[in-house]
Amino acid sequence: MRSDTEAELSPAERRDLQRIAGILIPASDEFHVPGADDALIFADIVQSLGRDLGDVRIALTELSRLAGGAFAELKPTQAEAVAQELHATGGHAVAILGRVIMQCYYRDDRVLHSLGLEARPPFPKGHTLEQGDWSLLDAVRSRPQLWRDDRRL
Repeated sequence: MRSDTEAELSPAERRDLQRIAGILIPASDEFHVPGADDALIFADIVQSLGRDLGDVRIALTELSRLAGGAFAELKPTQAEAVAQELHATGGHAVAILGRVIMQCYYRDDRVLHSLGLEARPPFPKGHTLEQGDWSLLDAVRSRPQLWRDDRRL
């Protein structure tokens, strides 16, 4: 069964997205992890686009423009150069593209295991956080009130 988001991506957009995902986060033999273009991770990326689909499409359109056609069909050195150029031009859509790819990559069980983390939701067991320096909030606490109280209550 296909999701609505998946149906909205053209085959060319899917190929370009998978190629840029693999360039952004390549597989690592050293750490025994797949790249972001891995079939399972890529399926998660496509299914997770949701509200970011428009921005991802803008970034993919820019990627195709920089590539002079289908980004997925470029030779490895050309694809790397185009990816670097896309990164250098930046912008909101490119940042969203990177965020979508990374969020799906870092929730993959294989990646979590390679980082020494237990592949589970953070709750109900929770995670222990080291206590930080609460005095860092003193500057915020000492600021004057930034809002107006509602006197109608």
